Amino acid sequence: MVAKRPMIVRSTNPTDMETPVEFLDSFITPLDVFYVRGHLYTPKVDLASWSLEISGALEHPVRLTMDDLKKIEHVTDVITLECAGNGRALFQPRVPGAQWRKGAVGTAKWTGVRLADVLKKFGAKASDYQLAYDGADRPLGSMDDFIRSIPVEKAMQPGTMLAWEMNDQPIPVQHGYPLRLLVPGWEGAASAKWLTRLNVQKDEPQGFFMKTAYRYPTRDAYPNEAIAAADTLPIRSLAVKSVITAPSDNASLSPGQVVEIRGSAWAGEAQVTQVDISTDGGSTWERAELGTDHEPYAWRRFSYRWTTPQKAGSVVILSRATDSWKRTQPIVANWNPSGYLYNAVDNIRVQVGEPSPQKPPLSAETEPVLPAGEGGQIVEQHCSLCHDSRLIVQQRLSETQWTKEIAKMKSWGAPIDESEAKRLADYLFEHFHN
Repeated sequence: MVAKRPMIVRSTNPTDMETPVEFLDSFITPLDVFYVRGHLYTPKVDLASWSLEISGALEHPVRLTMDDLKKIEHVTDVITLECAGNGRALFQPRVPGAQWRKGAVGTAKWTGVRLADVLKKFGAKASDYQLAYDGADRPLGSMDDFIRSIPVEKAMQPGTMLAWEMNDQPIPVQHGYPLRLLVPGWEGAASAKWLTRLNVQKDEPQGFFMKTAYRYPTRDAYPNEAIAAADTLPIRSLAVKSVITAPSDNASLSPGQVVEIRGSAWAGEAQVTQVDISTDGGSTWERAELGTDHEPYAWRRFSYRWTTPQKAGSVVILSRATDSWKRTQPIVANWNPSGYLYNAVDNIRVQVGEPSPQKPPLSAETEPVLPAGEGGQIVEQHCSLCHDSRLIVQQRLSETQWTKEIAKMKSWGAPIDESEAKRLADYLFEHFHN
């Protein structure tokens, strides 16, 4: 029996699990360590009663079973998925949300049908329409349902698919069983899980997850300023990015040791054209070799052979990717209030000729203990109705940010009165401040 490998637990309800970087050291990410992102609780879906409803601007609205879908020509593609918030914890100043670092990304082999084949079969309109989608997951309280859309033009592209297999197995429940929408090259929230409904419509959905979440400023954003919705657009293609997967951060190496620096680089709808490595903190750069595995919407593996210096000391290694759109990773990522699309050059630090300081493990299987106080009681009585406290204690926010987060939760039905909201904000800022 193969032991279950540990993930970095960001939240258990909803389920947010981050992949430790060492498990990203391959072209295909194994199922047991593929990152998991959930906005609502994971649903239980019975395939015997499940169906996919396709409605709206169609010649023939239809409801399909899995057997119906499998009568259409099958395709298999390798696609990289990345959460738009991957790297959020690396922004300064900090921003609210799941505090992903480097592991909310993975690459899998997906099998299903081209979405274009399904839409054309039932007479979908193309032009400037939107394809809205919904899944079997349901919100709590007055929280909005997770409903988003993509342009029908993107839905009709050959890479966009409806998948029922992941790495040659039925898609696991946490990844969207029985059917997942795959929108290659776009941020991960576009690839909806537990798919139950598609609707071809003129306009984008009006809910929170389309009009507020997953939007990026069209101008420079600064901490503590309000960004109007008119100054944002929905996130689409991913940024150019790389991650070093070996050696591990804080590794101990010997002087004069030959080391293979490895990693992955991706660029959404563009193609990675080169990756450069620096072993002197960015003073000079050398070209890495790109791997032979190459798919239109999948990351490229890269490697660089490096001989460590003879002198003992600490060395910073950097990776910097460039893509076919002439984009190159910046030294500092563009800050934005939601912490999306972090893509600064990756960096690790290794110790040559001396032991590395020990770091505490990032994974935690037990519920974190909240500091004593009335605020902790409010969290347990009210906040924990929807999510566990692990999602709270990882935040490091300003007093204003905590106040806004509490107001958002109240709007979603959290039973907190004004007096409790003030005491809760004071408590959270005292113990979990930026």
